[in-house]
Amino acid sequence: MKTTLKLLMVLFVTLLVSCGGKEEKKKEGFSYQKKTTTEKTTTPKAEKVPASKKIDLANKGIGPISSVTLDAEVDQKMATHGAEVYKKMCTACHRADKKFIGPAPVGILERRSPEWIMNMILNPEQMVKEDPLAKELLMEFNGSPMANQNLSKEDARAVLEYFRTL
Repeated sequence: MKTTLKLLMVLFVTLLVSCGGKEEKKKEGFSYQKKTTTEKTTTPKAEKVPASKKIDLANKGIGPISSVTLDAEVDQKMATHGAEVYKKMCTACHRADKKFIGPAPVGILERRSPEWIMNMILNPEQMVKEDPLAKELLMEFNGSPMANQNLSKEDARAVLEYFRTL
């Protein structure tokens, strides 16, 4: 009976010592989680501005138009004619206020020169081949080239005047 009591006592003490008190340090093993570094780099990322958002008022484009003079006031009669031409010839690919197959013309005169706009309307094939900005636009809009609608200079000027009202 004494040996059984001693044996139980030794077992109980061993159990107490092994379970309590001392905290084991966990060894760092293989982990799937990526460790974060404490050092942060402050290199600024070069954000690429899409061609449709770039501002280039100096580029006049390639084509028959070398100079356009815009009056301070919008010619409403010409703008109305331009709206009709735009609705008839351009709305298959362009929406006035949002990106569609082609870029939206809203605010175009804040980003492009009037000459560039008219040259793009009148001479899209050569513009896409030779003008760097037109090439970028072609790539931005999934290689969808602007169709030449064979507009007259007067119709293109009317469309430009309509763009001033947007």
